Amino acid sequence: MRELELEEQQLQFTAFSNADALRLGIALVERARALGKAITVDITRNGHQLFHHAMDGTSPDNANWIRRKNNVVQRFGRSSWHVGTRYRSKGKSFEADSGLDTTDFAAHGGAFPLTIRGTGVIGTITVSGLPQQEDHALVTSVLRAYLETLR
Repeated sequence: MRELELEEQQLQFTAFSNADALRLGIALVERARALGKAITVDITRNGHQLFHHAMDGTSPDNANWIRRKNNVVQRFGRSSWHVGTRYRSKGKSFEADSGLDTTDFAAHGGAFPLTIRGTGVIGTITVSGLPQQEDHALVTSVLRAYLETLR
């Protein structure tokens, strides 16, 4: 859990523009393509969808997973993987124990909080299409590399 908290503290922006969303979205698609994976990517800031792309080999189900994972980030202010992992670490199930409707919430990896340092969570950066831990790892690795280019 500490590693996930540290990740969320480290992977923050000082500002986030529409151009950042485009560059980051393209970087996620390019990384997936290089790995031979098919994903859907969504980047949303304050309810405004700035980037959305579904690669060949994905389906409308991926967009629904994105919606449900984003709802978890918006509700808890943590990555969807973090929330699901927290429940599992306590021997519980998010689906059975959260009291939330699973048609609207999915604590599966892939949705990461778009956070402005000193402001808080303002949106989500989300991937769907891989096993949940891979979705999370793809988002965080590309986000980390992107943030390094801004320094």
